[in-house]
Amino acid sequence: MIDPVTRVEGHGRVTVQLDEAGNVDQARFHVVEFRGFERFIQGHPYWEAPLLVQRLCGICPVSHHLAAAKAVDQIYGVDPRDLHPTATMIRRLLHYAQLFQSHALHFFYLASPDLLFGMEAPVEKRSVGAVAMEHGDLARKGIQMRQFGQELIKALAGKKIHGITAVPGGIHKTFYPEERDYFLSDNVTPSVDTMIQWSQEVVTFIKDYHDKNFMWLDSFASYPSGHLGLVGTDGALELYDGRMRAIDSRGEVTLNDVDNDSYLKYFGEGVEKWSYMKFPFLRHLGRQHGWNRVGPLARLNVCDSISTPLANAELREFKAYTNGRPNNHTMHSHWARLIEILHCAEQIRNLLNEPRLLEEVERPPVSRRPEGIGIIEAPRGTLIHHYKADEKGSITKCNLIVSTTHNNEPMNRAVRWVAKNVLDQQKAITDGMLNQVEVAIRAYDPCLSCATHAMGQMPLKLTVFDADGAVVAEHVKHPV
Repeated sequence: MIDPVTRVEGHGRVTVQLDEAGNVDQARFHVVEFRGFERFIQGHPYWEAPLLVQRLCGICPVSHHLAAAKAVDQIYGVDPRDLHPTATMIRRLLHYAQLFQSHALHFFYLASPDLLFGMEAPVEKRSVGAVAMEHGDLARKGIQMRQFGQELIKALAGKKIHGITAVPGGIHKTFYPEERDYFLSDNVTPSVDTMIQWSQEVVTFIKDYHDKNFMWLDSFASYPSGHLGLVGTDGALELYDGRMRAIDSRGEVTLNDVDNDSYLKYFGEGVEKWSYMKFPFLRHLGRQHGWNRVGPLARLNVCDSISTPLANAELREFKAYTNGRPNNHTMHSHWARLIEILHCAEQIRNLLNEPRLLEEVERPPVSRRPEGIGIIEAPRGTLIHHYKADEKGSITKCNLIVSTTHNNEPMNRAVRWVAKNVLDQQKAITDGMLNQVEVAIRAYDPCLSCATHAMGQMPLKLTVFDADGAVVAEHVKHPV
């Protein structure tokens, strides 16, 4: 067993079932934490939802804050697309800052050790500390890129984690000129222009890495899947407010730019007795065929273009790699993630230079509605918040479909790929094999606390059972 899995947020376990011949029959990724937010948020005033639900997580609280805010706007009586333009700009700026810092955290801190040192590297090599020792320039830029995003979040929300920006129908405060100028100048901290330059450099780095390592990157944990993400009215990548589009593994559209309010018509959630995390799927395709990946890889697969020029040029190159067909290579998620970093940096610069960013915002009068739905592209993928409130404004129902939940089936398939292609070949659990399980899961940047949530620690255990259910192998990595 792996105790716990490293460099992912949250805890779970993996079990491998062998058949009578001793070959892998089944492998499962169990998430055994339990999230109670949908229940205990009931009874609270609807305007508290954006503050409460961001406590789901310390990694992506902004995403929950904004998804809830978009839903609460509707209960307040305002469609998110009808907000004051400055309020939308402020929220978007916060959102891009969150994506920028979260993607930097995942790539530089969590994923880069696997790429730079290999999956068979000793444990002491699998950390950002080792990256800093041997690839100091890359590590330094990664740390400062994340810091830039966090500082921007703090300027907008008051704190780097669990701050306040959005309120029903508007924003808590506008941006001040001196705050904006801080991020446009290199005098104190690297500016947004530097962030764009560094983002381009890290995209070049990952493309060079692909050129040298394409054989394993193209094959490791690759399998056909559906892909889901938000797009704008022009089909461009849309991270804050778009319509849902899904395609199958061949590129055929399975969900054609559906508006947020219709999500219940199209999405179901399956359950399994061996995991607290649900399995979302498209109802019209059924549980077996209707599951989708979400996140950077899926978003670049479903969109037609990116609105910022530098990232759009990289998107064309990314799509050309698979001749315009959907990219089903799990390890290409890192390439996609870095293209999104570049896009977010470009968008941040655009917004910081927007004159209306500094305008005062007045909220419209309240015109209550009984429910609201907010959908946003969190760093890890499509995030859905749905609330209902009674005539007193108290929440009566809450449903959350979190990004990692969408990726539950894809992550299970990635684990099965490793079990069948690695464990079946070597017939023994080694530390390298365990790390390959983690690498397959880690490519999705899962946030297991968001997807379930519980107090306390729950390790990820890898246990192998024979055909009769007896334990034949275990492995323990002691927590640090």
